[in-house]
Amino acid sequence: MSIDPRTVILLAGIMGGLMSVVLFFMRRNYPPTIRGLGEWASASALIFVSTMLLGARDAIPDLFSVVAGNMLLLAGLALFHVGSQRFFGQPPWTRPWAGLILASLPAMVWYTNVEPHYGIRVLLMSLIMILLTAAHARTIVRHGIRSLATFLCVAALLAQTGAQTVRFFSAFGTTPESSLFILSPTQTYFVTTYAFCMLLLCIGVVLMATDKLRAEFEHLASHDSLTGALTRRALIEACEQELERGRRKRRDMSLLMMDLDHFKGINDSHGHLAGDRVLTGFVARVTALLRRPDRFGRFGGEEFVALLPETSLQEALIVAERIRAEVAAASGLPLCTVSIGAAASCHDDVSLDVLLARADAALYQAKAAGRNCVKATA
Repeated sequence: MSIDPRTVILLAGIMGGLMSVVLFFMRRNYPPTIRGLGEWASASALIFVSTMLLGARDAIPDLFSVVAGNMLLLAGLALFHVGSQRFFGQPPWTRPWAGLILASLPAMVWYTNVEPHYGIRVLLMSLIMILLTAAHARTIVRHGIRSLATFLCVAALLAQTGAQTVRFFSAFGTTPESSLFILSPTQTYFVTTYAFCMLLLCIGVVLMATDKLRAEFEHLASHDSLTGALTRRALIEACEQELERGRRKRRDMSLLMMDLDHFKGINDSHGHLAGDRVLTGFVARVTALLRRPDRFGRFGGEEFVALLPETSLQEALIVAERIRAEVAAASGLPLCTVSIGAAASCHDDVSLDVLLARADAALYQAKAAGRNCVKATA
């Protein structure tokens, strides 16, 4: 059954326009930390305009329907790639793509208005679209996480790359008088593949943005908004899980309970903004000294707890002393020191509360000993 290519192109344009509206509303309502939505929305809008121009072939001058339509299509595909690069925090290839598209403009004008040749236009467009879609797929594969959203995007881009590759080689036998709207199985295949892949790509980027928004909400729910350390609830859950794992594997787990010395005096003397800088700087220094499996959280106010899996009390004391020395040696004002209490799990511990009580008792001993020191309880 033959499908009218013009109808498919116009329907694809309408769907792209609707997806552009969706992406624009997402950009307005999503946090600014999710980047690339503006580029994706603009790309969908450009492709919508381009398909309307391409679909109006023979009703408007070729300079608009062919030249402007194809250039806007390339610009939209390039902007889609730029949006994905910004989404993943990568430097955007704005200038290279803009230079490539502008360099193709004279040839497109020449083989449309001066010496019309449909086959050469197809060769030029297919080659650039192969570069755009292949580079876009590579960006998502390299920087995206494995999910349904990234799978949809990569599948759509690779399918488009494959279709354009076939079209590139088939264009060598195309006559100058051929047209995109000639009914044939080949033209139907190219047009429907394009329409389906663009819709799939739009759905994929919407899902990627939604996945990232959910991840940010989950991060905010489990991390302190000021310091980035785990919240008390998230830390307790991590400790409970590690304690249970330690019981099964008969391995120790250590806790370091830390309290910044005379922190209230810093707030009173230097202000709360300076106090916030002390807290964030402290968390940054401690995090840099911990291993990847370790967990570090804010227990309340200026009190913090470090979870050290598979760590004996002697090893935990070495880590604690390293943290104490690093904080004491930090430059800049206001200066601050830390008192640390260490405790390790025993196989007969029945709850996390017991371990936390031991660490808290050790911290009390450190404060009673003059602060800026490390103490431990057996």
